[in-house]
Amino acid sequence: MIQVENLTKYYNEFCAVDNINLSIPKGEILGLLGPNGAGKTTTLRMLTGFLKPTSGDIRVEGLSISKELLKIKSFIGYLPESAPLYHNMLVYDYLEFVAGIKRIPREKRLKRLEELSSMCGLSRIMHKSVNSLSKGLKQRVGLAHAMMSDPEILVLDEPTSGLDPNQIADIRAIIRSIGKKKTIIFSTHILSEAEATCDRIVIINRGKIVADDTSSNLKAHALKRSRVRISLKGADPDAAENLFASLDAGVKVKRVDGGVHDGVSFDLSFKGDGDPREEIYLAVKNTDWIMTELTRESQTLETIFQELTRGSDQ
Repeated sequence: MIQVENLTKYYNEFCAVDNINLSIPKGEILGLLGPNGAGKTTTLRMLTGFLKPTSGDIRVEGLSISKELLKIKSFIGYLPESAPLYHNMLVYDYLEFVAGIKRIPREKRLKRLEELSSMCGLSRIMHKSVNSLSKGLKQRVGLAHAMMSDPEILVLDEPTSGLDPNQIADIRAIIRSIGKKKTIIFSTHILSEAEATCDRIVIINRGKIVADDTSSNLKAHALKRSRVRISLKGADPDAAENLFASLDAGVKVKRVDGGVHDGVSFDLSFKGDGDPREEIYLAVKNTDWIMTELTRESQTLETIFQELTRGSDQ
C-alpha cells in the first residue's frame, strides 16, 4: 500500500533522513523506533505530505506524493506528537468543527461523532472544554480528529509521549482496535511500546534504517547473542581488549565507563546462547590481572536497540 523509495531529507547541510526504502502493506501496524533525533518525525512528516523530500519518492496506492499529494492526503489521518486542538472549545464542538472541515455531510456528522466517541472513549467528556482535559484525554480527542474522515492510513507521532501507564494502556488498546481495519504507522522510542502493539518494527538511527523485522523475529535474533560484563584491575586496557577480541571471531568488544576504581571494564557480546564465561576466566587466569566482575546477561530487545543506536545524540 505504501512504498518509500530512496527517501532523503536535508536541512541545509544536515541529513535528517538518509536514503531509506520501506514497503508497508495494507492492514499492518508498523512501529518506527529510534532515539530522539533519529529522523522519525521527519520521516512521518514526509509520509503525510507536511514536508517535501529533498530526493526520493513516496507512493500510496500507486500514487506518487510528488504528483498526487492531495489525493494521497485523503487516504491519511495524522496525529502529531502534540495534538493540534482548540483548547477553548468543547470537545463536541471541536469535533463537529473538524467534521465540517473534512466535508462530512451534516446528516452524517452526528453518527460519525458517536462512532468516534465510542471508539476513542470520549462519551463522558464530550461536554467538557478541551482545556480542562488531561493530556491522555487530549490525545484521544486528537486521535478522533485524525480518524474523522475514516482514513485508510493512520500516522501517529509519539502517541503515548508523556502519558501515565494507565493512559498508555488505553491508547494501546485503541490503536490495536483501529489496526484491525487500518494501516497504522506510529513512532516511539520505547521498544516495549512497539512490541506490545506492532506487527512489525523498523528501527531508524541517524536517518538510516538499521533493523526491519517483526517483533518476534527481532526477539529471536536477540536470543542468539549473549553479553558478558568483565571488570579488571592491573590490566593494560589495550592488551585486555586484544585478548578478548581473540577469543572468538564473532565477539564484539566494547570498553565501558563506570568500572572499578583504577581498573577497566568491558562488555563482550558473543554469538550464540552459550555461556562464554569459562573461556574468559581461563584466558584471564593466564595473566596477572585481577578479575573483579564477570557477569552474563542474555540480550533482550532493549539491548539490541541500544547496540543498533549506540552513539546517537539523545
